[in-house]
Amino acid sequence: MQSDMMACTKCLCPTGNNSSSVGQGSFLGFTSFNIRDLLRPKEPQVSLNLRAMDGVNDFGEVMVSRLQIEEETPPDHKCLALCDSLHTSIHDKENSPMMRAVLCSQVCKVYRFQTEDQRWLLVREQMSETPLSFSLPKQLLSLLIRSHTSRVQEVMELGDLSPHLDRLRYDVICHCNHLIGCYQETLADLDNISASSSFKSSCSKSDRQLQFVPTNLHAQRMEVTEPDSTGGVWYEVITFGAPADHHQGFKHGGLKKLLSKHTHLRDSVVSYSQEESSRARELLANVAQLQPLVFGLAEELLSVSLEQNNARLQPVLNSLTQQTKQFVHALKDELVKSALIASHDHSNLCEDSTANQEWALTPGQQDAWQQEADYDEEEWDRAWANVGMSLNCIIAMGDRLLGKEEVTSSENQESDHSQNTASWQEQLLPLVVTLRDCVREAELKARVAMTFVMMQAAAAMTVSEGTTNIVQRRHAAFSQAVRGGANELSALVCGFVLRLFSALQDQDFLQQLISAGLLVQFEALLSTYGEEVGMLEDMEVCVSDLSRVTFTIIEAKSEEPEDLLPTLRGEWVSLVVEVPLPPETFRSLPQEVRDGRLIRVHPVLFNIGINQQQSLAERFGDSSLQERVNQQSCERLRVYCNTLRDTLPVTAGVQSLSDLLSSLERCVETKKRKNVEVLWIAAAVCRSVRGVRLTSCKSAKDRTAMSVTLEQCVLLRERHTLCNTHFSTALHCMRRYTHTHTHTP
Repeated sequence: MQSDMMACTKCLCPTGNNSSSVGQGSFLGFTSFNIRDLLRPKEPQVSLNLRAMDGVNDFGEVMVSRLQIEEETPPDHKCLALCDSLHTSIHDKENSPMMRAVLCSQVCKVYRFQTEDQRWLLVREQMSETPLSFSLPKQLLSLLIRSHTSRVQEVMELGDLSPHLDRLRYDVICHCNHLIGCYQETLADLDNISASSSFKSSCSKSDRQLQFVPTNLHAQRMEVTEPDSTGGVWYEVITFGAPADHHQGFKHGGLKKLLSKHTHLRDSVVSYSQEESSRARELLANVAQLQPLVFGLAEELLSVSLEQNNARLQPVLNSLTQQTKQFVHALKDELVKSALIASHDHSNLCEDSTANQEWALTPGQQDAWQQEADYDEEEWDRAWANVGMSLNCIIAMGDRLLGKEEVTSSENQESDHSQNTASWQEQLLPLVVTLRDCVREAELKARVAMTFVMMQAAAAMTVSEGTTNIVQRRHAAFSQAVRGGANELSALVCGFVLRLFSALQDQDFLQQLISAGLLVQFEALLSTYGEEVGMLEDMEVCVSDLSRVTFTIIEAKSEEPEDLLPTLRGEWVSLVVEVPLPPETFRSLPQEVRDGRLIRVHPVLFNIGINQQQSLAERFGDSSLQERVNQQSCERLRVYCNTLRDTLPVTAGVQSLSDLLSSLERCVETKKRKNVEVLWIAAAVCRSVRGVRLTSCKSAKDRTAMSVTLEQCVLLRERHTLCNTHFSTALHCMRRYTHTHTHTP
């Protein structure tokens, strides 16, 4: 169906009042027509064949009538104006390269509702799928595979280790290799499936191959055009099934509960951060580069003494001094000393258990282990100090020999040449040997210390992640969430891209992204009873993980759809989403944005259970999880709004946030069953600061559809003066449409 073809559904209901019609209506079939076919003819109605849901059988006709509005504008002119308006909206905006890149399989419907002043609103509702459902999870999987492969390579390159560290390395390698194998298999499955589909229905939410793909991900968009308005106002909500690992299930709880069980394991490991591990890797690289330079210059110094080349002696001595000082400076890092102390203490703790086991150690392992066991606190200070003192001895000897050469040169050089040269080399050689021994000893100790840091950091990361099942669960749920902004990631990216596209000309919004970041509000409708408790625990963790995501805007290579798709770079702990824009659009952005300024994400999650299971939880169970999630999100929301107010006090809507936040805090603290007012106020705050809104329930069907429909109708009434007497009619029309099209099996 072309983009200017409007889907028309007809619900045949018994006669009677509106309420009875709503309650007794049943969906019989559908038909479609071109808007121009309805508006151009002089006759105000068109006869269409009504088709069954299978799309094949016809079983009747339906008459579609255009609404007659008494205005001064002649009917023909009015119809052309309306048709041109729709044509412009659909073609110029929705068919732009940017929108075509992130939205697909669009379903639209157009309404006209009466306002309080007896005028007419033009409302266009659009629901779309997105290719990001598969493209971002595949990118995330590739990134995770590269990350774990790099971790395996790093620990393999550490060489001979003590028995304890060697066991840690084995565990890390097994852990990473298992994840790599699983992710490679999942990526291959997604490559095959994405060739023919860009959507995951709710009936597939437990499929292993699709655990990284969001369920029922849709962009729900509504454009409202007021009378005499030249352009419409867009409202957007991303809907998707709860970002949780349905494949593994929830028998043992969700991520929050599973991760809490590993707290004692994290505490039992000597932990180093990834920043410290990076410092250790850099220090090892510097030492490995400087040591051969020092050795080479020391050999060159001896060669110069044999050649009796006065012009070369001083430059070589200067170079040796410079490189050795750099070597000492690299070693004078407190991380080396603290790591040697920690490795020594750790060796003593493991010594008893190791002594009772038979280990086939290589000579290199024995030397490394002995270095750890024999260490004391002052030994490292002596090690790098010895390097400096041996260098000073060489410098002093070189200066003395140069001075002696100047004296002897005035004497008979031919007779004393052999004796002077031999005396010079004999005096330099033991000092050079001492320098090399001191450098070699310091390098060995530094390598042992930095190896310990890198190995413990890798082990700590592995332990903190939990078992491979927990890691897969966390990555899968996170992937689903990122889509609109792989589950939550995809949802987040989709939401950010739509928000950015709609505000490219809004300088205040672009400045807000730079100064305060992007607010992302997740609205969840999960109960705190049964399996949905585990889903909410999964969602809580992965929403929190989104705070490590940042966005940056780049210039696209072309306007082809594949060049306008967002891409991922970085690592799991610091993901960067690159959003490409067409060259002409990119050049119109502020300089800070074009320079690659990172845009931070501030995610918040508000959950209110609304189904029968929540009634059971509130009466007989426990809703503390929901209360804690809402309270923490309320605090984070206030922090973001305070930051926005401090950095951009003149931004529209900022000054009115205080009252909304106070109302939200009171609602969160109120012990009230199914207090949906929390969701309404949180959504109002999000819209006030131009944030991204995402709504989800278990499968993004009934509860999500009802929430989106009610939100859209309330927006029409509060922001566009929809007539109160027509509110129920609008709610009924849009509920039927939303329920029909979002209730994907």
